[in-house]
Amino acid sequence: MNSKIKDESVDFLFRSILALETVEECYNFFEDLCTVPEIKAMSQRLNVAYMLSTKRVYSEIVAETGASTATISRVNRSLNYGCDGYELVFNRLKNEDKPQ
Repeated sequence: MNSKIKDESVDFLFRSILALETVEECYNFFEDLCTVPEIKAMSQRLNVAYMLSTKRVYSEIVAETGASTATISRVNRSLNYGCDGYELVFNRLKNEDKPQ
């Protein structure tokens, strides 16, 4: 657990996300909570992480996602040295098709 972000307010945020039950509920909640660019940035990082985890190369990732090489490097660092959150989610979703 990253002690830099842990506090009651963040706990409340995460409990709120866990209370969502459908993709539509997620759309409604995140549209209220975040700006469109914030949502797009998070989804881009998640897609970059997925592509890196499936051994895609930077040039393919840039072409497909429009992410900068700096963003790809930061995501790659999280995959290699982070808290394994991406790996956890990808393992849980592996039986589902990745949305385009």
